[in-house]
Amino acid sequence: MSARIGIDLGGTKIEGVLLHADGRLDPRLRIATPQDDYQATLDAIAGLVDHLDPGGRLPVGIGSPGARSPETGLLRNSNSTCLNGQPLLDDLQARLGRPVRLANDADCFALSEASDGAAAGARSVFGVIIGTGTGAGIVIDGRLLAGPNAIAGEWGHNPLPWPVHDELPGPPCYCGRHGCIETFLSGPGMARDHGTGQDSRAIVAAAEAGDPRARTTLDRYHDRLARALASVINLLDPEVIVLGGGMGQIRSLYNELPRRLPPYLFSDTLRTRIVPPATATPAGCVAPPGCGPWKKYGNSHNRAPHPLRFLHTFPHGRSA
Repeated sequence: MSARIGIDLGGTKIEGVLLHADGRLDPRLRIATPQDDYQATLDAIAGLVDHLDPGGRLPVGIGSPGARSPETGLLRNSNSTCLNGQPLLDDLQARLGRPVRLANDADCFALSEASDGAAAGARSVFGVIIGTGTGAGIVIDGRLLAGPNAIAGEWGHNPLPWPVHDELPGPPCYCGRHGCIETFLSGPGMARDHGTGQDSRAIVAAAEAGDPRARTTLDRYHDRLARALASVINLLDPEVIVLGGGMGQIRSLYNELPRRLPPYLFSDTLRTRIVPPATATPAGCVAPPGCGPWKKYGNSHNRAPHPLRFLHTFPHGRSA
């Protein structure tokens, strides 16, 4: 299998990697995502690809927030709103002059973690990305669930479950509604809730250092995430939930969620495992989803433990 390029198009950063035939990820590059500028985003992706493969023709797989509409071919539902309504796949193919595959980043994440990541061996996996936005992918018996509307796993745009009085009607969301899960649980959502101008990373650090206001904000976050995940467990009852993205790195989640989930469950037991991802490699840049692995690589230094093996073999649904 020849080398391939993977791109993770995030709301705050774009990361690119070159996967060699032996599984090495080298080099790995990261740049800031241009804000609210579609053409600049295309330029940034093209620059990364050119740096990874100067003058070459290696194929490119891109994990992006949102999904390509099965009706129009235009991107929709992206929290990077400058991408919405744009022919992202067509524009990238024309700009790069090489084969390009585009897939939802949360689908990429879920499939890679279910394959041989933190949820390896589980029959049902809900893979969550919580960062600038909030999304998820669903894997059942090793296969990505790609529904007819190309929205499987979009839990971030359901209302926050069991809201208390001061959570109503909820913050406005770019989707046009109020009180979406994403507006509470994303990194910007935590920052808005805290109200000091600090970003989520600083808030969590302050909470861990004992700051009372930050600890109260983090406590609210724990409870809101428990409610949001309880609705998923009540509906899907997955064996494993993997928490990816920047907010999934909050260490306290993995002690607090098992304690806070049971009151919201329609069950007298909680057997669903809530786990961090197996690798820090951004799954969006390394796993636009597909069906079969190249081969099993170990976790030796600078090798891909799972994700890039899936490039360019896609199911129908949120990918093209």
